[in-house]
This record gives sequence, structure tokens and C-alpha cells, in this order.
Amino acid sequence: MPQQELFFERQVGGRRIEVIKTFDRSYAREVFGNIDDDAKRSLAAALEIGKNYGPEDIPDPAGQDYDDFLWEELSEASLEDVRQSPRLCSFFVVTEATSGKARDIFISADWPSAKEYAEAISHSIRL
Repeated sequence: MPQQELFFERQVGGRRIEVIKTFDRSYAREVFGNIDDDAKRSLAAALEIGKNYGPEDIPDPAGQDYDDFLWEELSEASLEDVRQSPRLCSFFVVTEATSGKARDIFISADWPSAKEYAEAISHSIRL
């Protein structure tokens, strides 16, 4: 697996929340395919989909085309340097581990939104 770097780690009760940076596009696609609708809404907000497109240009979030649309936006945002060849993309993945089982719960192209999501998850666990 291509290089990964730990950016954030927090232990809350019996759970560990981590944010890693990865350059592995295949892994990122797998994570994206498994996140829930709340995480997709957070990702869409981080990518500023509503600011960059008119409502008529955004597929219905309940429809089949929405995931492809959101993945393409994430992929474009993750591009490190357009002049670089081959193209290098970086992704930030939030993982929640409980009882030795890890589950990827969010993905983003930027560190601030991944950290915000991880911190929100950490705070909700404490409640």
C-alpha cells in the first residue's frame, strides 16, 4: 500500500478515532463507497458543492448518479499538483476503531474537514 501518514489520533472511551493521509486512490475509492449518507453530506459541504454548482446541475442525492458525481468532485479536489505526472492525489480518511475492529467512516481531500469530522465524532462519543 502506498505511504500513509497519521495526522490525528484520539482515544475516547473504548474507541480510537484516527485521521490518516493516503495517496492510494484505490483505497480512497473503497472508503468512499462505504461511507454513510451523513458522511456524504459532510463531504459535499467540505467540497462546497452547493456553492460551485446550481441546484439543477447537482444530481439527486438519492439517485444513482450522485455517488459518481461526488467521487469525481473528491478526486479533482484531491489532486496535489496538476503539473505533476503521473497525477498524485491525496485523501484524508477518518477511521473509528472499537474492540480491535476498524471502520473507515469519512473521506475528504483536505485536512481541515477531516479533522472537523473526527473531532465531531469524538465529541459525540463522549455524550
